[in-house]
Amino acid sequence: MRRLLIGVIAFVLAATSALAQTSAKAKLGSDTAKGGFRNEDAIRDKFNSYKSDDDAKAWLREMNYDPKDIISLRAAKPHGEKADVEVTIETRAGIKREGISIKLVSGQQGFNQIDKRWLSHYAEMWKMPSDVVTALKLFVGEIPPTKPGRSKERMFLDEIDPKLKDTVVKFFTENKAAIVSDLFAGDGEHSAGWVMVAFKPAEKTEWVLRSSQRTVEFYGEGEVSLTRGGNLKIGRITMQRKGGDAGRDTAKMLQFKINPVELFNAKK
Repeated sequence: MRRLLIGVIAFVLAATSALAQTSAKAKLGSDTAKGGFRNEDAIRDKFNSYKSDDDAKAWLREMNYDPKDIISLRAAKPHGEKADVEVTIETRAGIKREGISIKLVSGQQGFNQIDKRWLSHYAEMWKMPSDVVTALKLFVGEIPPTKPGRSKERMFLDEIDPKLKDTVVKFFTENKAAIVSDLFAGDGEHSAGWVMVAFKPAEKTEWVLRSSQRTVEFYGEGEVSLTRGGNLKIGRITMQRKGGDAGRDTAKMLQFKINPVELFNAKK
């Protein structure tokens, strides 16, 4: 009985130590929020209260603003845009709009969608060659499988004809920089120049704020290749069929996912 008790205590201590090490790694380059926040509305409100909010002051400094130099500031939430919060800041140098894409996560391994659209939209936006479009139509299920495989509804990339598969890898390799930039920052009036990850594993909220340029560089690091599950890996980004939705057509949409917690390891 005593040996069993000692073994249990040793196991608990080892697990606690491992958890602490993992948590420490996630906090690299991060800060702890003073009051905590649960959603984009709370972050917007904190920006609007920047004069008395220490978190908002810290975010502004990360964005290269001295809170003392700000004449006026207004934060708002646009609808359906890359920027989840837009902050319009007036200083002596003029008025500037800063768009921030926000990812709220509670677990170390939580994956977060950064973009989801119909294949036709991506095909037009990125000027995909016809053979790449054909391969991806098989991948999402817009074209029925050409042979038996793991699913009756679609084909995985490792099941598609090798030549077609190679055209997909080649296309995303050659256009990786532009594609990753579109996924994170977007373009136009409501593009996001910044990416914030708010990580709340328990009561305290850890946050990291990086420019979209640095975020694109970080998540784009690495080669374009197939995953063991037959999806596409673009650096640190996974491209997959949306799936789910009780079999509705929206399950055939293409989506791109990341682990937002990894951004804590990205240098400024």
